[in-house]
Amino acid sequence: MTAVTLEEFVAARGQALLRLAWMLTADADAAQDVVQDALARVLPRWNRIAAAGDPEPYVRQTIRSVWIDAWRRSERRLAVVPDALDDLPDGGGPDPAVEGTAVRLAVGEALARLTPHQRAVLVLRFYEDLTETATADALGCSVSTVKSQTRHALARLRVLAPDLVLLHEPVALDRGRSRGGLPRDRSR
Repeated sequence: MTAVTLEEFVAARGQALLRLAWMLTADADAAQDVVQDALARVLPRWNRIAAAGDPEPYVRQTIRSVWIDAWRRSERRLAVVPDALDDLPDGGGPDPAVEGTAVRLAVGEALARLTPHQRAVLVLRFYEDLTETATADALGCSVSTVKSQTRHALARLRVLAPDLVLLHEPVALDRGRSRGGLPRDRSR
């Protein structure tokens, strides 16, 4: 069986990778730079990466590493609010990550207003579905920092985007559990 080429991989999964980078950076131009830098990092090892199986987890991890490296080097620690949320790349075709345009835009706007660290914790925990330990390893911090940043970021999201909570949580919650919308903070 022939391994997929880098060009084929980018053609098939490029939009999903760009969405991940956009969620981390909250800026379309920066997202393109992050993906390009990540692909430049994997290019020399592409044959080994592709031959080992599905290359997407490796490339996604590289995107996270490129963004974290840039974020750590940066002297600016404030979130950049994009001029237009329409810059969010659209994947074309059915993708659960892009359904619900109004909700996506509200979440994107709220994420852009979080600090980079809070945004990174939420994206890694809830979009990338990493464990608290894996998120702590990726960000180079402790698990307790991930837990507290998650709690603070979710609280801030609830303030920044109360419509999401109202749209997706029924008036009477079943034993205090959320049924959609923003994730419930379970670290208390």
